[in-house]
Amino acid sequence: MTLSTHVLDTEQGRPAAGVRVELYRGNDRLAEQVTDADGRIADLAPGLEQGVYRIVFHPPSPFFRRVELEVELAGGHTHVPLLVSSYACASYRGS
Repeated sequence: MTLSTHVLDTEQGRPAAGVRVELYRGNDRLAEQVTDADGRIADLAPGLEQGVYRIVFHPPSPFFRRVELEVELAGGHTHVPLLVSSYACASYRGS
């Protein structure tokens, strides 16, 4: 199974490069990466198994210091984007 992400700065209308993203299973940190120039991480942690994970974003926002999402991976590829601005954020399951 694979997990990718994309962070978009909706206030500036561009990808958010250099955003630190961590992946946890329970209390164990499995991965830590930084978004590329296009705001993407193509494979956050290779070799994932089915189960519940926490994705922790550290976005470039004066209000949101950390955005944490708990997701359940059931197989195949999962894409979890984060849209963020100074005072709003949203996420969805991408394709």
